[in-house]
Amino acid sequence: MTSLIGEYDCRIDPKGRFMFPVDLRNQLAAAFEKGFVINRNLHQKCLVLYPVNEWEKLNKTLSKLNRLIKANDVFVRKFTGGATNVLSDSTGRLLIPKSLSEYACLGNDLKVIGSNNIIELWDKKQYEDFLNQDINIEKLAEDVLGGLNFNDEVNE
Repeated sequence: MTSLIGEYDCRIDPKGRFMFPVDLRNQLAAAFEKGFVINRNLHQKCLVLYPVNEWEKLNKTLSKLNRLIKANDVFVRKFTGGATNVLSDSTGRLLIPKSLSEYACLGNDLKVIGSNNIIELWDKKQYEDFLNQDINIEKLAEDVLGGLNFNDEVNE
């Protein structure tokens, strides 16, 4: 799968739809026509659009969890509870389910962000607030990436 990149400003219409950015659509190629699964983000008040093939990979991993263990059962239920299939209409718009839109406090102005293998949907103001948080990005990069060897070949 292509590594999705880009940050796009979109508008949500009164019916809860937004025009999917053409550049992201081109990056997705044929995967765009297969549709998406939209769900809540685990860590932020935003939504995640998983291309169907990415959702299927994630769901395959989740299906291996023993649901007789309470923590696994609760996690799978909480994580997949809002997941909804979405397809574009003939003009390339996607409908954001009302319950998910309310969860993410989406207004009319939407930020659509290509983020590796997923797409994030943010209320524009909330995204700006997130970016303006006082986070030491140098320390975060060291903590997250410090142990990686960037000279290794990437396996696909």
